[in-house]
Amino acid sequence: MPRTFIFLLIGLFFGTGFGFLLAASSGTKLEGHDHGADTAAHDHAAHQHDGGDTHHHDALTEAADPAPTLALKIHPDGPQSRNLELVTGNFTFDPEGVNGPHVPGHGHAHVYLNGVKLARAYGRWQQLYALPKGRHRLRVTLNANDHSQLAVDGEPITAEMELVIE
Repeated sequence: MPRTFIFLLIGLFFGTGFGFLLAASSGTKLEGHDHGADTAAHDHAAHQHDGGDTHHHDALTEAADPAPTLALKIHPDGPQSRNLELVTGNFTFDPEGVNGPHVPGHGHAHVYLNGVKLARAYGRWQQLYALPKGRHRLRVTLNANDHSQLAVDGEPITAEMELVIE
């Protein structure tokens, strides 16, 4: 039994190291970061993300006419997972343009659960997996390529809904 345990530890050690090397050599990047309970104390203007591009998550960019629209639909995907469908109008998801200049009607979405950013969405579908049981507030914003929030008359284009996981 002790010999099996030692081989398990050796396998975990080398497997983890190989995984990190594989991720690093493929150029994989982790998106975003967890703000935890100290959200109010974190200032995005104080530092840079993604290779030096300063992101202004709270800045607004007035949308061109016709203005983009956003609605949310939730589809079941297991006991604690859901597929989020982003129903947009007058909007093109533009993953190639991210971190670039604003192009009217183009961009991506930011997905928040209970005020914490989960992910960027570069297309119509986003999987929400392993959600904790309980009531949650889901909010999605439409964002320009430069990460500023798209707005109409100074109001961000967002969609919100309550999500209950039983």
